[in-house]
Amino acid sequence: MENRTFENVKTEILRRAGRINPFEWVRKEDVEEVVGWLHSLDPDHWGAEWGKMAARYESLGDEQEAQGQNTGAGKFYYWAYEFSRIGRYPVPSSPEKVSCYKAALRNYLKAAKYFDPPAERIEIPFQGGSLVGYLQIPRGTSRPPVVMHWGGVDGWKEDRRGANEAFHRLGLATFTIDMPGTGENPVLAQEHQAERTFSAAIDVLEQRPDIDGTRIAVMGASFGGYWATKLAYVEAKRLRGAVNWGAGVHRTFQPEWLRPALTERAAQYLMGPNSLLEARAYIFRAKSLDEVLRTAPRLSLKTQGLLDRASAPLLLINGKKDDQHPIDDIYLLMEHGNPKEARIFPEAGHMGRVPGQPNREVLEILSLWLKQKLTQGI
Repeated sequence: MENRTFENVKTEILRRAGRINPFEWVRKEDVEEVVGWLHSLDPDHWGAEWGKMAARYESLGDEQEAQGQNTGAGKFYYWAYEFSRIGRYPVPSSPEKVSCYKAALRNYLKAAKYFDPPAERIEIPFQGGSLVGYLQIPRGTSRPPVVMHWGGVDGWKEDRRGANEAFHRLGLATFTIDMPGTGENPVLAQEHQAERTFSAAIDVLEQRPDIDGTRIAVMGASFGGYWATKLAYVEAKRLRGAVNWGAGVHRTFQPEWLRPALTERAAQYLMGPNSLLEARAYIFRAKSLDEVLRTAPRLSLKTQGLLDRASAPLLLINGKKDDQHPIDDIYLLMEHGNPKEARIFPEAGHMGRVPGQPNREVLEILSLWLKQKLTQGI
């Protein structure tokens, strides 16, 4: 990762400000101010400086709320959430970054009641503890279908705004949840049947009177696409469809692919104090590259014997030049089991991205596919 110097990271942050993950929902002038405070990529320094901007906006939100100014309160609380999120990004791996994650959860909840539609925090009983997710139901709908979705190693359930808005515009409810190893999911990625956390959420969604629990689909972005694919097999009878947006299922977990992906090819993926290796290691709580390479192969759906089983309808979507999750894994899925649908972008990279551009076309394609699957027969 020879290009990952402090000065290069600062330059890339400023290029992304107001446009590209994880800075797409904040004001460029605020990002520029924080960048002026940064003097290293030390994780605690990173968390502390972004946390200062978050605290500023949380205080403004409190003032607006006390005055009954709900629009201003919602806006400031959301910015407080976003700056807290940047502070924990990509993973809460130090005390200050943990503080930022706690602040992100707090401010997200403060902002949630002002969202359109509002977000309801739902706790799902699970193995003596709980899972947490957020349900949003578009205004003017009656028992709409629901898309349960999640991100990857760095984009957690609170970070799903763009996808949520796309689904809501189509009249679909959304339920966001953390994938195993991230956020408030208590199960690590390598644990046996970690997908049972999603199944527990489906159990609850099926019983909700305000959504149509017979019409549920799932979508996983980046690494999260792996879990959407696994759910298509494990929950084939309960899902109307599943979208794997940018993940592999077998080769992606093999050391010969994974080692260079996490070292030689990783510099461009994260804009924070942690490397992609550290972010991937976090979902296993692994302490080294060697531990990741020993653990990851357990996730292979080929090794688990799932590929020839019946599945819910699957959409596989990615860029042909993805150097993090090999396109070969899409072909592998299409060579086994039920027929699948796929959309491959020949000149794009991870998740169908063209460098420096948002993924609007990809999101539109998968959103319309999900709506079609969820509304058939209505």
